[in-house]
Amino acid sequence: MTESAETAPTAQPTPRTVVIAEDETLIRMDLAEMLVEEGYDVVGQAGDGQRAIELAEELRPDLVILDVKMPVLDGIAAAEAIASRRIAPVVMLTAFSQRDLVERAREAGAMSYLVKPFSQSDLVPAIEMALSRFAEIVQLESEVTDLKERLATRKAVDRAKGILQEELSLSESEAFRWIQKTAMDLRMSMREVAEGVVTHGVPGQSAQG
Repeated sequence: MTESAETAPTAQPTPRTVVIAEDETLIRMDLAEMLVEEGYDVVGQAGDGQRAIELAEELRPDLVILDVKMPVLDGIAAAEAIASRRIAPVVMLTAFSQRDLVERAREAGAMSYLVKPFSQSDLVPAIEMALSRFAEIVQLESEVTDLKERLATRKAVDRAKGILQEELSLSESEAFRWIQKTAMDLRMSMREVAEGVVTHGVPGQSAQG
């Protein structure tokens, strides 16, 4: 019997890297501590939006967490810069009184958000949602090069995901994978599959009405 490396415990996955930007030092330190406890690797910290962009470009993290209100450049402008360059998914931190800014943040490219004060248990779901949405966008964009076509594809896929979530009780990421797999199986584009779901409903589900 030969002792091989295969008997060794499997290597731990590399922790996801995170850059955080928050101008209130205590909140930033608390957030960094929570992330480390959850197994993330905080590779950069900033106190303003401009520095956050610089760190994101330099370090290419897996995730960027930005506060909405920051000096030099606010979080929404920083999110727009980071998202438009497809550097990493962005999670926004917003105070409860700033809920009106959430829509602006989403339009700027933020993938999810956390309302302060938040707890450690709120952190991981927001991060996972941001990561999966970002992966979806990157996947869609690799399939479609034309900008107008991309927007139409994303709209169709979003509508189809909503139908699949409701009809098949799937999560958002499961619904996306359903569209992805069906497209591969049928040798169709994801847009064609999504538009089929929107127009005709889910295959195999009894028609309503």
